[in-house]
Amino acid sequence: MESTELHIENRDRVVTDLTGDVSRFCAGRGDGLLNVFVPHATAGLAVIETGAGSDDDLRDRLADLLPRDDRYRHRHGSRGHGADHLLPALVSPSLTVPVIDGTPALGTWQSIVLVDTNADNPHRKIRLSYLPG
Repeated sequence: MESTELHIENRDRVVTDLTGDVSRFCAGRGDGLLNVFVPHATAGLAVIETGAGSDDDLRDRLADLLPRDDRYRHRHGSRGHGADHLLPALVSPSLTVPVIDGTPALGTWQSIVLVDTNADNPHRKIRLSYLPG
């Protein structure tokens, strides 16, 4: 198994497209599986269409589902930070994608994105692991 770690500065963005970084990591490898994992308690990963409004729609729906107020028992950090700790229950912190001939086998409009509502911590690590087939 081969792996690497991406370092993302995620200021003022809820959805960050990782597809280019993931594709570069897979390039030159054969068929296999790619695992993408975010080792943070307040972030997740998704496969969605980006650039056509879906990323903004996701951000808005997450704001509806996880409002930034004082209803949460988890209270350290900025107002409503408890919502950030619920995000991984809705958006998984890991995903697996098949790789065919060194290319992630994503659909035409699919992108791999980091989903992160936590403005308190803009520094994120993403672990990429490739398992040859």
